[in-house]
Order: sequence, then structure tokens, then C-alpha cells
Amino acid sequence: MLKTGIIGASGYTGVELARILSNHPEVELTVATSRKYAGQPLSEVFPNLRKRVDIVCENLSAAELISRADFFFTAVPHKTAMDIVPPLLEAGKKVVDLSADFRIRDVSVYEQWYQQHSSAELIKEAVYGLPELYRNEVKNAQLVANPGCYPTSITLGLAPLLREKLIDPATLIIDSKSGTSGAGRSASVGTLFCEVTDGFRAYKVGGSHRHIPEIEQELSALASESVTISFTPHLLPVSRGILSTMYAQTAKEVSDKELQKLYEDTYRDEPFVRVCPSGSFPATQYVRGSNCCDIGIKTDPRTGRVIVLSAIDNIAKGASGQAVQNMNLMNGFPETCGLMGAPFFP
Repeated sequence: MLKTGIIGASGYTGVELARILSNHPEVELTVATSRKYAGQPLSEVFPNLRKRVDIVCENLSAAELISRADFFFTAVPHKTAMDIVPPLLEAGKKVVDLSADFRIRDVSVYEQWYQQHSSAELIKEAVYGLPELYRNEVKNAQLVANPGCYPTSITLGLAPLLREKLIDPATLIIDSKSGTSGAGRSASVGTLFCEVTDGFRAYKVGGSHRHIPEIEQELSALASESVTISFTPHLLPVSRGILSTMYAQTAKEVSDKELQKLYEDTYRDEPFVRVCPSGSFPATQYVRGSNCCDIGIKTDPRTGRVIVLSAIDNIAKGASGQAVQNMNLMNGFPETCGLMGAPFFP
């Protein structure tokens, strides 16, 4: 059994990690950290874990953590991760980091959007953990930078078109909607029930969302040219889920049938990417609680555009589920281990 630790277990990604790992046949959760809930059973903090996870939260330093597990998930905010990860790696541990600290390959870009990086030397070692694109690199990694939720839905949705140069990247417009769990568990007026329910609004308008450089980094790699996007996120009055709608001018004439075949061929052997049948499109309620990414595609002959829709659970494939998928690859487990439960509905 792989001894595994969750650093930062009291957030939504932490509880989702604990939930998934409780059903994983190759893993033993041996440590979970939380400053706020130190000394309390995780199942008291999150009652959904009763009789599933009996671990007690602890407030431990990186040095104290080293002897407690062989593999760590760092589910902590950016800046915090860059201080915790180095001693774990030095001790020979493997890490999947769920913060943004190691996702951006250009340190100057990271520092422009976040803050000064104190462990910049590790960025070259980190593998971007989108298995559908970087599976072989993930298998051999000691440090994996788990992708952000918006970048996951967008990159998987656009990858086939950009690789085949079927769209003009300069025309990309991306409109994404997320459930409120994407804002984290900390109290905030903007995510209070009365502020969110019965409403629907955009936020971080005008190219200011911190996921933009990560999205552009991955789309540029796929397109083999620099890609700049127009991206507007929105807040949905639901707890979890992301639906991304992507628009671009086609670079050459292409039919719905050709695009459907391209997507089905691209993702045929991917266990977690489900291409919707022609004429049907993804919805967040059909991926809830799963590691699935559902994708639909349609041309608009009147405007010469192609429209791609992609749905994920932002806490699962957009965070914790994908982190476990990466853990499986890094440790030689079947990639789907612990992750093949069907989405829950309704």
C-alpha cells in the first residue's frame, strides 16, 4: 500500500481527495494536515466521510511530514506550496501540487500574475499534469503540477482542433461557467447563498483571471505558435461543475462529420474523455462527482465558426480526481484505479 498524505485537507479539494482515496485499493491515507482543524477527525469536519475516513487532522511542518508518507498531495494556496514542496522532494517523496505554483513554465509570467517565486528552480522539473497530453512525462515525474480547472476543460476541448490547425487561434473566444466551489471554502460575501442563488454573473472580466497564462501556455504548445485568448469566466448558482464554450473561425472548410470523427479518434482510448454523439452536447449534471470530461462540437456555417463545449466537475477532473489520476501514473498503478465510478445524477 502506498502511504499517502494530504497537505491542506480542510478545503474542497482536500475532502474530495480523501473521498476518492478512501475507495482506492492501492493507497493508505496516513496523514492529513489542517491548521484550523488540528486535533479533529476529518470526518467531523466533513461528515460525508463518516465510517470512510478515520484520520485526525494535524498541524505539521514539512520536516515532520516526511516520515509519515511516501506520496503527498499539496492542496494549499499558491505561495504556500512553493515553500512546502522543496523539502518533500529533497527527501525523495513524490508530489502532486494542486496550487498554481509550478504550472507556469516561464517564471517571469508566473510572477507577473501571482507573486515572486521562491522555488523557481523546481519549475523546470515539474511536469504539467494533464495526462491526456503528457502521460509519458507524468509517469516519470517526481513533481507534477496539477492543472487548473478552467485550463483542463478548455485545453481538452481545443486540443484536436489546434493540433490539426483547423482553426485560427487569433479568433479564439472562450466563455466558461463554474460552480461556487471553485472559489474555495473560505467565507466570502461574493459566494454567500443569497449573493449567488437565483443569479448568474461574470467575474474577472477583461483578461484578468489568473488562469489565462496557463491556458495560453498550453494552447500555444498545441498550436506551435503564440496564442492569445479572450476569456470570460462566470459564476453559476450551483455547487460544482464547469461548462466551457469555445468559439473560433475555421482555418479551412470542415464538416460536422469530419470534426466528430477527429474528436472520436483523438479520444477513443482516453478513459475519462467522453465525446458526445453528433448533435448532442455536454452538461455539468452528467459529470458530477466523476473524473469525466464530456465534449461536444458543432460548426456554424453561417459565421464560419466552430463551437466546442466541454463539461467537467471542477473539484474532480478539475482538481482532485485528476490529481489521483496523476498519482496512479506516477506509481505504476492502473490509470483508472479508484476513479471509475459513474457520475452521480441527479
